[in-house]
Amino acid sequence: QVQLVESGGGLVQAGGSLRLSCAASGRTFSNNVMGWFRQAPGKEREFLATISRSGSFANYADSVKGRFTVSRDNAKNTGYLQMNSLKPEDTAVYHCAAGRSVDTRAERYEYWGQGTQVTVSS
Repeated sequence: QVQLVESGGGLVQAGGSLRLSCAASGRTFSNNVMGWFRQAPGKEREFLATISRSGSFANYADSVKGRFTVSRDNAKNTGYLQMNSLKPEDTAVYHCAAGRSVDTRAERYEYWGQGTQVTVSS
């Protein structure tokens, strides 16, 4: 089992930045790939980014490429999502997830955090 807890969400103006953290406990964090997803009201869960176990490979959704950066610190059992140039349409609940393989599909991730709210005002 891996327990994940997100933090760092909040209210920010358009054009601003936030850094989300995902603290992991339980099984060794470095054994899992990590993904970030978001879900806005009335919309399906959306893939944002994924990062390999070592952190050497990352993949991004087109909607966030160039604005968001995923990273991880295995020594701290923590993953991060740096979000820059935020837009009102980025408003959503953001979730981190852990799984066995780098993938854009939510169903490929076994463990999920509860999520953190990000609200971007115009």
